[in-house]
Amino acid sequence: MAAVYPSAAGVPTLSGGYIPQLFATTLLVEFYARTVFGAIFNTDYEGVISKQGDTVNINGLPNITISTHANGQPLVYENPDPPKTSLLIDQGLSYGFALGSVDIKQMSIPALQKWAAHAAERMKIEVDKNVLTYAYGQAHANNTGATAGKESGDINLGSSGAALAVNGANIIDVLVDCGTVLDEQDVPDEGRYVVLPSWAIGKIKKSDLVDASLTGDGTSIVRNGRVGKVDRFEIFGSNSVPKVTDTYTCWHAIFGSRAAGTFASQLIENEVITNPTTFGKLARGLQVFGRKVVKTEALGHLYIRKAAEV
Repeated sequence: MAAVYPSAAGVPTLSGGYIPQLFATTLLVEFYARTVFGAIFNTDYEGVISKQGDTVNINGLPNITISTHANGQPLVYENPDPPKTSLLIDQGLSYGFALGSVDIKQMSIPALQKWAAHAAERMKIEVDKNVLTYAYGQAHANNTGATAGKESGDINLGSSGAALAVNGANIIDVLVDCGTVLDEQDVPDEGRYVVLPSWAIGKIKKSDLVDASLTGDGTSIVRNGRVGKVDRFEIFGSNSVPKVTDTYTCWHAIFGSRAAGTFASQLIENEVITNPTTFGKLARGLQVFGRKVVKTEALGHLYIRKAAEV
């Protein structure tokens, strides 16, 4: 089998063989708690990855035919073939820095710990960018574009060259349309989310949802940076939402259900060692991960730009 995690030229791969690993659960819990992807993708298969291997084969549910029945009619038995997909640990991010003994001694802060924590924060941001950039292109054909909606086919979610213009006057309507798109795919209400750029979060806060009763919260949504829920969606803001220039500056936002995507990660290395060539320390970390959209019908793509306020 071809290597699922790339190796440099001349370096052998152990994919499919024995792969020693360090799985730091406590660090990963914190890692997820501070990310958008940790809230929108499930981690149902991470336990399998943490024990052994770099691939998880996921079995889906088969289509079972429902037929009308008449009294005395014999049953026809089918042999369902459930769909299968694989989650590959094929992405990786790393950091490494050196700090001399004199600098460590003379600096007024615990530099090794502070810098390593900063590197972990930067790594979190890069994983968020990776997942959000990957995800929007995986949305079901009925959940994207100017003619979205499996049943209606007339919901405008924006398309290339014609991003949907959003302002405070229409953003709630846009979110309701996203909910309708998922409804037409029979996606359950539980676990729904929308990830929007920060400016769009500001539009929500300036809308009629300043009235807390519309979000179901006990206090106004202006209270802090968290929006809460709108039309069954948990709303997340992120500066990692991919943006492009398409006449205007446009953003590839996503919405869907946590059932749509799965994520698994391994913290391979996170350590400080003695510098073998001079006085000082070397800090380094390696995070490898995989992400997979396993239910495209539960994922939508919202292509938007800023519109002038009316």
